[in-house]
Amino acid sequence: MAFGLLVSSMPMSSAAQDGSGLDVSPFGILNNSVANLHVTPDAVWVGPYLNVSIDRGASWFVPETDSLFGSPNRLFSIDIEGDTILAGLGRADNSGGESVQTASGFLVSNDGGQTFQFRFPQLDDPSADTQEYGISILPALPVIVPQQSPPFDVDIDPLTGDFWVAGWASGVRRSRDGGRTWERVVLPPDDLDQIRPDQAYSFSFEPRRGSNGSLNHMGFSVLVDEIGTVWAGTAGGLNRSQDGGVSWDKFKADGTSRSLTGDWIISIEEQPTGQQPVIWMATWNTSESGGGTGQFGVTLTRDGGATFEQTLPGERVYDFAFDGPRTWVAGDGGLFFSDDFGRSWNSITDFRDQANPTRRIREDADVFSVEVSGGVLWVGTSQGLLRSLDGGMTWALFRVDVPLDPDAPTESVPRVDTYAYPNPYSPGADGFIRIKYDAGASSSATIRVFDFGMNLVREIREDGASGVTESLWDGRDDRGVQVANGAYFYEVAVGSQRSRGKILVIE
Repeated sequence: MAFGLLVSSMPMSSAAQDGSGLDVSPFGILNNSVANLHVTPDAVWVGPYLNVSIDRGASWFVPETDSLFGSPNRLFSIDIEGDTILAGLGRADNSGGESVQTASGFLVSNDGGQTFQFRFPQLDDPSADTQEYGISILPALPVIVPQQSPPFDVDIDPLTGDFWVAGWASGVRRSRDGGRTWERVVLPPDDLDQIRPDQAYSFSFEPRRGSNGSLNHMGFSVLVDEIGTVWAGTAGGLNRSQDGGVSWDKFKADGTSRSLTGDWIISIEEQPTGQQPVIWMATWNTSESGGGTGQFGVTLTRDGGATFEQTLPGERVYDFAFDGPRTWVAGDGGLFFSDDFGRSWNSITDFRDQANPTRRIREDADVFSVEVSGGVLWVGTSQGLLRSLDGGMTWALFRVDVPLDPDAPTESVPRVDTYAYPNPYSPGADGFIRIKYDAGASSSATIRVFDFGMNLVREIREDGASGVTESLWDGRDDRGVQVANGAYFYEVAVGSQRSRGKILVIE
């Protein structure tokens, strides 16, 4: 009986290297849920563990970052300008009895990912109860804890190199020193459509808490476009600054087709044109969470905010990518593309295998992210990473790939009968842990999870299991209660055969 544990970090001594200087991952990508992507002409970077490929996915590398794999931290956002990489980290904090998205800091590289430095979260001094804005001194609420301030979006100013972050309760912030320190950026309150530094104000600068504060001081997204305009998406609308983040104009949904589709601006991206870039925004229906106006959909502006156009009404959209005049959109309804600025759309929900175009792959996958570069289209889904070399007609699928019985076993890829991934496992961040095993020709399998004292925690029965199979555990016991942090053992029973493994739960 083999005892399988997917190690918590790549053993640097056994990982191969090539000219990149990065360690080769023997597992491929390290998580199948790919919510974050970023491509450069030479590489594709993949969350939630910042894996990178420089050969279109033929091999995957693991940057040496002890703040990610083996911890509850996950990649929440990423931007790259030249050799500078800014990655925002977050985690699920369950210490208060419910899962709260929490800031974990930043990873910064100035050498294209060869090395990274960790920067702490963007927090305030407890005494910072005022904020200077032009000629005004505003009362302010200092954000002193990382809970509810995850880095939902980051951006590097292509002209100045400044870092920007949208961090929900901590609002929108900027760093002028590579992420070592952060300054709060004052946006208009909910009842003002613009602010100017030479005007006197007395509004309170704080996120909405009950009836206090402003939805527009809660940051979702941020972008500095190629001509230097700063765009900030909040829970209260779209904000635009044409003087580097000092003066701001705010735009809101007003129920007409000439305004925003909604006030929750969760994503902003630019489509370069060589002149005025086209700015695309994803809005979400705010009636589910209270406050704000509007619906799920997409808004774009081709003239810097002078006018707005609406498209894809009712679609929950997460991400945009651009290939010349073509716009790609990732959303709950699948992968969309338009060649006429959203006037008409085609969609891809039927991902065909490039090796066998008659076969569909991952029909149950949610589409979270999209990127395109050099004719290569990448799509992040809940069930793996997809790549197309023919404009979306056929696809290759990349998933965590650890063979149960490798041809050449190594310390990092041993011969085992079962393994579980991701491992360590964070229920709040990962949702499920997948237990892989070979059920052979059997029609059923039973998975039992035990605590460190070998007390039965959960039993999962799989009927109809055959061949190499994956079963899911949600980190809860038989009563539905989430288990505590620690080491757990599991047993896979297929007929008279028993295979065992170990899971580390870190929340």
